[in-house]
Amino acid sequence: MTTSVLISTFPPFPTLAFSAPGNITIADLYNILGERYPNLPSDLILSPHRGVAPSPSVSLSSLCAERSEDAGVPLVSLRLVPRLLGGKGGFGSQLRAAGGRMSSQKTSNNDSCRDLSGRRLSTIKEAKRLAEYIESEPARKQAAHEAKRAKLEALEKKLGIADGAGPSEPLAGKKHRFDDTEYLEQKEEIVENVKSAVAAGLLKKRKKAKTTHSPPAETEKKEQPSVVETAIATASTVGSAVAAATSATTNAATSMSEKILESPVAASVTVAASAAAGMASA
Repeated sequence: MTTSVLISTFPPFPTLAFSAPGNITIADLYNILGERYPNLPSDLILSPHRGVAPSPSVSLSSLCAERSEDAGVPLVSLRLVPRLLGGKGGFGSQLRAAGGRMSSQKTSNNDSCRDLSGRRLSTIKEAKRLAEYIESEPARKQAAHEAKRAKLEALEKKLGIADGAGPSEPLAGKKHRFDDTEYLEQKEEIVENVKSAVAAGLLKKRKKAKTTHSPPAETEKKEQPSVVETAIATASTVGSAVAAATSATTNAATSMSEKILESPVAASVTVAASAAAGMASA
């Protein structure tokens, strides 16, 4: 009884179909394939589409499908596949261990991900933060304005110029700028006059010494003390001029300070100067 044999191969070999006696074995099929395909590798195996590969001593009649026997047309369908070398196993456990390590190192930062519309989550978060910042802008401006007003009120209260404020705190030890143009001009003028007077006196003495005739050597030796007396007189003249200038400066400063203290706007000027100094330091 003949049996139809259908062998599915792999490229570049085509599927093979032929008829063979039902009593031949799987080993005989290997010989038939070798005759038809001389270049076929030797490490190949014939296996059914399901189940384990049959041993070489199994006959074709035992591999016929039940439906084919019922129909009266025996058919054997086999696959020609290469042999695979087996390993030691345990690869599944290694994969599970690697998966556990990967899951433990999983990051919670998903900013680089995208939503359904294609926008990155980091862009969406940044837009939300910017919207919140813009919404809180009036509150921040109001807080800054309140802080400035509180600082100004504290300064006015400290200077005693605010409405209903108590006496101002003493400002001793603080520096105040004294702006009096007239006093400064008078002081500079007096100093220049003193310098001019001293220079004129020294120049006059030098001219007088040059115009005098030179006496004999003995006379010069006798008159040497007169030169010392001249220097002493010059020094006394300069000292008296400096003393006069100093006293004049002192009198001018005293009178000017008395005028300033007696003026009705002295207090307001002092308070304004103190306020300006406080604002500059702030």
